[in-house]
Amino acid sequence: MTTTVIQPKWHTTAEVASMLGFGLSKTKMLVLTGQIRSVKVGHNRRILPAWVDEYVERVATNAEEWAA
Repeated sequence: MTTTVIQPKWHTTAEVASMLGFGLSKTKMLVLTGQIRSVKVGHNRRILPAWVDEYVERVATNAEEWAA
């Protein structure tokens, strides 16, 4: 028998906060201001892993440009 491991397709705001090392309030603000993309599913926000990566890349690029 083969076991299939399903990777999460969506993250909650709390999971993203933990991944980024941010507080939940800061992460919610980033989501609500559109700095981290999200979709609303029912009463909850969900964030694709790629959208977290986009945010990190954008912040890192801005930091590099500022330092130059």
